Amino acid sequence: MEPKRIREGYLVKRGSVFNTWKPMWVVLLEDGIEFYKKKSDNSPKGMIPLKGSTLTCPCQDFGKRMFVFKITTTKQQDHFFQAAFLEERDAWVRDTKKAIKCIEGGQKFARKSTRRSIRLPETIDLSALYLSMKDSEKGIKELNLEKDKKIFNHCFTGNCVIDWLISSQSIRNRQEGLMIAASLLNEGYLQPAGDLSKNAVDGTSDNPFLDNPDAFYYFGHRRKNWKVRKFVLREDPAYLHYYDPAGGEDPLGAIHLRGCVVTSVESNSDGRKNEEENLFEIITADEVHYFLQAATPKERTEWIKAIQVVSRTGK
Repeated sequence: MEPKRIREGYLVKRGSVFNTWKPMWVVLLEDGIEFYKKKSDNSPKGMIPLKGSTLTCPCQDFGKRMFVFKITTTKQQDHFFQAAFLEERDAWVRDTKKAIKCIEGGQKFARKSTRRSIRLPETIDLSALYLSMKDSEKGIKELNLEKDKKIFNHCFTGNCVIDWLISSQSIRNRQEGLMIAASLLNEGYLQPAGDLSKNAVDGTSDNPFLDNPDAFYYFGHRRKNWKVRKFVLREDPAYLHYYDPAGGEDPLGAIHLRGCVVTSVESNSDGRKNEEENLFEIITADEVHYFLQAATPKERTEWIKAIQVVSRTGK
């Protein structure tokens, strides 16, 4: 009897030899994960056994890549996967962890139909919240903190973040604050400083963010050097055309979307003044990489989901 297919879809996988990131069709089975170069392929390029494996999420080994999770096998081989957005990553992580637990307990994988993923309230705008937190007068105060004879410059504590969220009436209670702070951490608006907060991010704690006076964090830094373009998404043919916003009927260029993979991504840091960035990456079937920026996190998610549909159904 063949193992049951639990989940399947495109993820971006880091190669084990050349360390390049490439889109793969990934299939989660009851006993392992298979990955294919294309959905239509009959034979997988590789298979990761889940028995005895561990999963790390969120994984921040790669600064500019968001929504990455790591699977480490019993042979200490690391496999890195990147999802397109937070809910997709959490769904893969949840099912993979459950599959590993079922193997350990000798049980069959079964879903609970009533289970729903936790999402942020629609009224929460993380980029706007980030700017308020950085406000020089009303925001969180950046301090030079000391722990274990080490100095952490321009940092603040985890409990200060939750205190600020409550005082600014952004949340109703500390539990809700933990959810918001974890999302800020996942989006790169906050970064861990020190072993305690870094270990929590690597999965040694129930929540990646710690409401703790000994957990240190700092604001994520971003770089911005982009050209403004008007984008038009078309299904037939499956292209994303871009135009000069000042005018002109002819497009400046086009991105072929058929068979592409799209993911959220963070820019590299350079220590300059921070501004909100909502970046995503399109990897075409020919493995050409394009980086685009949306105005808000919500808009970025909408673009990603729309492009994913066109990549599957467009001509």
